[in-house]
Amino acid sequence: MSETIELTPAETRVWQAFPRGESVDFRAEDEEAAPDGTYAAERTVRASVLRALLLRAPQEEGEIAALRITGARITGALNLKHASIDAAIRLSHCRFDNAPDLYGAHLRQLDLRNSVLPGLNAGTLRVDGVLRLTDCHMSGLVRLGGAQISAALFMERAEFTTADGSEPVLMLNQAEIGDDLSAPELRARGQVRLTGASVAGRINFQDAEFDNPDGVALDMQNLTAGTHVRARCLRARGRVELRGARISGQLDLHHARLSHPGDTALRASSCVIGELWIRGSHRIEGALNLRRSHIEILTLEPEMLPERVLLSNLRYTVLAPHQPAERRLPMLEHDEGPYEPHSYEQLMAAYRHVGDDDAARLVQLAKLRRRRATLVWYGRLWGYVQDATVGYGFRPLRAAVWLLSVMAVGSIAYGLHHPRPVKAGEAPDFNPVFYTLDLLLPVIDFGQESAFAPQGWYQWLSYVLIITGWILATTIVTGVTRTVSRQ
Repeated sequence: MSETIELTPAETRVWQAFPRGESVDFRAEDEEAAPDGTYAAERTVRASVLRALLLRAPQEEGEIAALRITGARITGALNLKHASIDAAIRLSHCRFDNAPDLYGAHLRQLDLRNSVLPGLNAGTLRVDGVLRLTDCHMSGLVRLGGAQISAALFMERAEFTTADGSEPVLMLNQAEIGDDLSAPELRARGQVRLTGASVAGRINFQDAEFDNPDGVALDMQNLTAGTHVRARCLRARGRVELRGARISGQLDLHHARLSHPGDTALRASSCVIGELWIRGSHRIEGALNLRRSHIEILTLEPEMLPERVLLSNLRYTVLAPHQPAERRLPMLEHDEGPYEPHSYEQLMAAYRHVGDDDAARLVQLAKLRRRRATLVWYGRLWGYVQDATVGYGFRPLRAAVWLLSVMAVGSIAYGLHHPRPVKAGEAPDFNPVFYTLDLLLPVIDFGQESAFAPQGWYQWLSYVLIITGWILATTIVTGVTRTVSRQ
């Protein structure tokens, strides 16, 4: 090496430590950077030297080579494009002048914790162990699209920014991670993409912050998560996109703050999720889209619901926490688009699943009232009549009250003015109560109706009683039959 490139004292220390896997810590000599952010010459290492060192990989018998540097300034661009490196690499607390190029590289392990980088080009990178970006400060685009990481990816407290905050700052699209993706307290000023990514373990975004108010802040379309996605206390300004995601465990948005006013704040449509938790003290600012998703357990607090929700063809088995139907129905009433009975049927099924038949009946009644608004004028008029009189058949007691009221009116009217007998001398004694019952009850015959014939407006009253009796009696029977069948 010394025959082609003259090494500085700092580079010589690194070159000599590499074959034995020893650490070189430059902070002991100059702990802090200069006021302008530069480092002293004693802490500067050229990227070309590191590249030559890693590619030539000098060995020492009985030792395991590794590149372990702490607190250095790395000048130039570290180009390991398509390289295959057997030695572990740890460049912690370092400052890079240029974005490293690791596109298509194959590494054993890469640790960049606490480092400052103007970006990272590592598309299709392969890492046999752990990739660690903990506490890193990235001021440019980090490309990890198509990366294959056999173990975990750590990005705790990492910060990602670009000059234009609307551009992507972290791209993990189509990445494959064999263990966890751990990124609590991550900060991103721009879009983060995990479209099509596959994470065998858990994804941890607890207390993370994603800021892209004019677009998609966190894009996880078609994500596959082997266990849970923990996003408690997550803060997102911009859309959180989960369309087509497959999460076998929990998607935990407990106390998350989702804000995208005037647009969609959370789109989890066409997803398959074991458990979705949307609860806490912060109402969603923007629309909530859960269309066509299949969720086994949906934990959704009414207080967090925005004004706009999209729920068509949403399927769930359990809806928690258990709330009265009056608190759940606004969720369906705020659903955009044309009337769809499926949302009401799904909510009814959830109430029946826990044995709350009263709530299920209220939902069914609300469904019929919502449908009424879609009918032509005469259909709506008939609907209002059914609702007021018998509650669409779900208020059979109300029908009985109406029946008794009408019977009282008829009994009084015919009691004051007896109808004439059809055949004089053969008619039984007139009884206004049983005569009215004969008119009202279609299947019971007390012999009064056939024996007497009212005249004038009393005849019209008899027609009204007959029609009313058919409607109310049928409603009572239907209500009783429905109750018995459910039991």
